[in-house]
Amino acid sequence: MLKRELRLLEVFCIASGAMISSGLFVLPGIAYAVAGPAIIVSYALAGLLMVPTMLAKAELVTAMPKSGGSYFFVERSLGPLVGTFAGLAIWFSIALKASFAVIGIGALAALAAPGAGEWLIKVVAVAVCLGFTAINLVSVKSTGRLQILLVLGLLALLALYVGAGVPGVQGGRYQPFVPAGFQSVIVVAGMVFVSFGGLTKVVDLSEEIRRPRTTVPLGMFLAFGTAIVLYVLVVFVTVGTVDPETLSGSLTPLVSGAEAVLGRAGFVLLSVAALFAFATTANAGILSASRSPMAMSRDGLLPKTVSRTSRRWHTPQLAIALTALLMIVSVVFLSIEDLVKTASTMMIVMFVFVNLAVIIMRHSGFQSYRPAFRAPLYPWLQIAAIGVYALLIVNMGRVPLAATGVFALVACAWYFVYVHRRIDRQSALVFVVKRIASQDLERTGLEEELRQLSLERDDRTLDRFDRLVSECAILDIEEPITADELFRRAAAALAGRLNVSHVLLHERLAAREGQSSTIVRPGLSIPHVIIEGRNVFDLVLVRAREGIEFPDADRPVRTAFILVGSLDERNYHLRALMTIAHLVQEPDFEQRWAQARNAEELRDVVLLSSRTRETW
Repeated sequence: MLKRELRLLEVFCIASGAMISSGLFVLPGIAYAVAGPAIIVSYALAGLLMVPTMLAKAELVTAMPKSGGSYFFVERSLGPLVGTFAGLAIWFSIALKASFAVIGIGALAALAAPGAGEWLIKVVAVAVCLGFTAINLVSVKSTGRLQILLVLGLLALLALYVGAGVPGVQGGRYQPFVPAGFQSVIVVAGMVFVSFGGLTKVVDLSEEIRRPRTTVPLGMFLAFGTAIVLYVLVVFVTVGTVDPETLSGSLTPLVSGAEAVLGRAGFVLLSVAALFAFATTANAGILSASRSPMAMSRDGLLPKTVSRTSRRWHTPQLAIALTALLMIVSVVFLSIEDLVKTASTMMIVMFVFVNLAVIIMRHSGFQSYRPAFRAPLYPWLQIAAIGVYALLIVNMGRVPLAATGVFALVACAWYFVYVHRRIDRQSALVFVVKRIASQDLERTGLEEELRQLSLERDDRTLDRFDRLVSECAILDIEEPITADELFRRAAAALAGRLNVSHVLLHERLAAREGQSSTIVRPGLSIPHVIIEGRNVFDLVLVRAREGIEFPDADRPVRTAFILVGSLDERNYHLRALMTIAHLVQEPDFEQRWAQARNAEELRDVVLLSSRTRETW
């Protein structure tokens, strides 16, 4: 069982630290060689390309706050075949990005020992990887605290660089602003776009975050705003303070800029900032990458042992160890350049899947799909994002495309060899396709899972009214009926549960209605009667699609809550009436009630309401 230990500050620092790394400390010099000073615009555009996926993940994570979030969204919406590819791709791509970060730390160490050779870089990288792995194995809270220290230190150093550098910028260095044409700006935007990909890694930790319905979206939005402002300002200062000949193609552009602004002290400060940047990416990478295999193991897509958590530390130790092993193998044996491009390609493929997941989940119409945040401009923003990401994938190059294709084939082979025989789970996509063919569909396990996730997300303890609703009879009536026929059906539904005569119940309900109308507002009725016995209370939920004709009613009643209880339950009877009054006043109650497909979705409308729960 994972513990919810991460707060907003940790979420902000994990998301920020995963973005501010090689994309800021290495790429500006390479990008400048392609587009010149216009790379400032390229970085801003790249950030904007991240917005649709950030909004999509913010919606999905507030509805499904589970570890391995990105994998979980895709698997539940598109099915286990695509989910197998998604889980492995997320794990591989994030781990590779983290490997690149520890190599960056090794390269910084090599600067202190010129001539030591490549072996020093790899030894330091492996040692750093093992160090961060140990921290991750011990505690999520410790990992989060370390991330706070590293990120706040990094942000402070970058702010110092910007503050000291702005007065020294030279306007002439921005001319000509677009020397290679606007096409080069677009090319560079695609090149640096993956630098923002770390922003959404934090959704993979949502099961370990306090109040995920608000903390995760807010943490991502704050991190995104901070990162894009820093990216643009830092690149602006670097372009304005470094000679074009020095900047073009440089692998240490910020260090050169700091040296130009602050001399030797600037060189040291930005070297430390680079160390912090690589460390935050590596630390966040191990933390989030390990949650994908853990989530896959929970779902049966990988062996169960992978998802086991430490009894003492409550961390998925085997998943973390496997992630560290993948990183070490990558550092020691593999060529990083093509692998990083491949990881970036798979990351963009995942962005396509995530935006598609939002469309499918919204289109499913599940009442139990209750995101606390909804992505705006649905579905046009998601469709546009899918188109743009598809263009980026096509332009990634032959090697990354081929490697991604091979990876997809390996994932498919694993699915058919291992997963296919063990999994029988209906995805939202299958449900949507079935609904197109037939409106008469049974409730899916996914709907039950979504309901439970919504309750866990809000730390909601079911009260007595919820427990009654969980077990009560529900009448979902298609045809128009009279109030007397409603009472007859309700009496038949309650008689066996209360061990009383259905004739007696029918008579009492009818008599109560004759005394005074139970219609409390247009379209809503709450018939309620007292019967003999002790500790007796039950209810029936009623939806009448074509309406119930009550005597002297101005309009048909479409919603009814029928309450039956013994005299000793009178106090609770009054509390139940108050609960119903609060429930039906929710802004979207009538819409959800009308749109529910069946009796179980009517039950979801009540159980997932935002009313305040009480202990009675």
